[in-house]
Amino acid sequence: MDSNRPRPQLSRRRILRGAVVAAVPAVLLPDARAGARTAVDYPTAEWQPATTANYTSSDRPATYAVDRVVIHITQETYPDTLAIFRNAQKAVSAHYLVRSADGHVAQCVREADVAWHAGNWGYNTRSIGIEHEGWVDQPAYLTNALYEQSAKLTASICARYGIPRDREHIIGHYQVPGTDHTDPGPYWDWVRYLRLVNFA
Repeated sequence: MDSNRPRPQLSRRRILRGAVVAAVPAVLLPDARAGARTAVDYPTAEWQPATTANYTSSDRPATYAVDRVVIHITQETYPDTLAIFRNAQKAVSAHYLVRSADGHVAQCVREADVAWHAGNWGYNTRSIGIEHEGWVDQPAYLTNALYEQSAKLTASICARYGIPRDREHIIGHYQVPGTDHTDPGPYWDWVRYLRLVNFA
C-alpha cells in the first residue's frame, strides 16, 4: 500500500451511494471483461468470473432443467483454480469454488449458464458444479469451514431449483457417466455433508 498516495475524499454523495448499494439484496459486482455489472446468484459469493470461452451461455432453467449438484475437488489451490477458469485454453469451469481455509465461496459462472465441469454434456446442462480446493488424497483440505459453507451453498441451490437434498441429486464427479474422475475422493464425508445440507 502506498502511504504517499492522496486519500480520496468521502463526499455525502459517495456515502449515500454506498448505503444504497449495501441495501440492495442482490450483490452486484463488476465483470471486467464484459464491462457490465453481474449479480451473483448466491448472496455471500464473490464474483470471480471464468472466461466466456470456458462455458456455454444459456438461460437455465428455461433452456435446461437443473436437477443435480455435482461435487468436485480441484486437485489445485484456490488461486490456481481461478487462473485455470480464466484460461481459454483449459476449456473448463465450474459455477462455484470453495476455499479450504475459511470456506470462502467464489462464483465463476452464472447458474443460468452451462459450466463445463462434469465431462458429460447432459450432466453439464442439468447441474450446478461446485469445486472445492484441495486434493483427493489429502484430507487436511477438508476443513470444517469448507464443509459448512459448501453445505449452505448446496442447500441454497437445492431450494432455488427444487432439488431433493439426497445422494441421488447431490453427487460426486465420479458418479457422472463416462467420467474417469474420482473426486471428491475417498475422504469426502458424504454422511456429514448431507446432514449439513439438510440442516442448513
